[in-house]
Amino acid sequence: MTDALNSHASCSTCQPAPMQPRERGVLAVVGLTAAMMVIEIGVGQVTGSMALLADGWHMATHVGALGLASAAYAIARRFAAHRAFAFGTGKVGALAGFTSAVALSLVALVMMADSVGRLIEPRPIDFASSLPVAVLGLIVNVVSVVLLNHSSEHDHRHDHHGHDHNHRAAMMHIVSDLLTSALAIVALLAGRLLGWLWLDAAIGLLGGVVILKWGVGLCQSAALELLDVEASPALEDQIRQTLESVDDVRVRDLHVWPIGRGARSCVVTVLSAAPREPQDYKAHLAPLKLAHLTIEVQRCMLPGRVDA
Repeated sequence: MTDALNSHASCSTCQPAPMQPRERGVLAVVGLTAAMMVIEIGVGQVTGSMALLADGWHMATHVGALGLASAAYAIARRFAAHRAFAFGTGKVGALAGFTSAVALSLVALVMMADSVGRLIEPRPIDFASSLPVAVLGLIVNVVSVVLLNHSSEHDHRHDHHGHDHNHRAAMMHIVSDLLTSALAIVALLAGRLLGWLWLDAAIGLLGGVVILKWGVGLCQSAALELLDVEASPALEDQIRQTLESVDDVRVRDLHVWPIGRGARSCVVTVLSAAPREPQDYKAHLAPLKLAHLTIEVQRCMLPGRVDA
């Protein structure tokens, strides 16, 4: 793939596209998350709080995942018009989202294992030092969610692209951080006020289960896009019905698949006794806003009859 990209490096149509709000939002969140990660891991290690330490290491993997999300946006933007990408760079985000989801799931498993260990062998916790850091982590995560939401809303108003697995993965990492920060605060407060040291590990285990569920769900949805699985049979039916409402047309072959960020490509073969030009059929499908549409028109053997 590298050779293919380099072979067209001088192509005048391969200039980078402008940076989009979602990319700027992710970059800002990477900086915030990295700073908070260092603080939480350091304080969690010193104070002995499993909830805080788990949140810190959980945040550390998110720094890598968010960095991957940022790189995916940069690659997609840089090669948006590159001839080596037959259907554009929409699936770069799905690939990054899938990778991030795998990382998220692995982190959840590690959190769960560590929490079980702490349940079996409880350790003392310095509540006075760990609580302020947990609160600070929660504030940072809330700010990060606001930044990502704001950038996403801006993109929706301007380009109406949905199903951005890369942005969804970034948001899921931050929301899971927010969850673990909130749970860490609850555990630390309960431990300090009620003496429930076991709750610190129990909440770490609960957070791991919830995050694992999120990660598996994102893996599944991103994998469907990467494998060209059409998740909208209704769209296929709509295409078929629209074409078969023209003259005596019958749809012989139809394939619809996602190409990233909510866009879809379509290849269809139609039969007719009095075939029109492909452009005429494309005009009927124009309201469906298919990103890439290829129509093959075949004349049937007998006038007035279509043998599928």
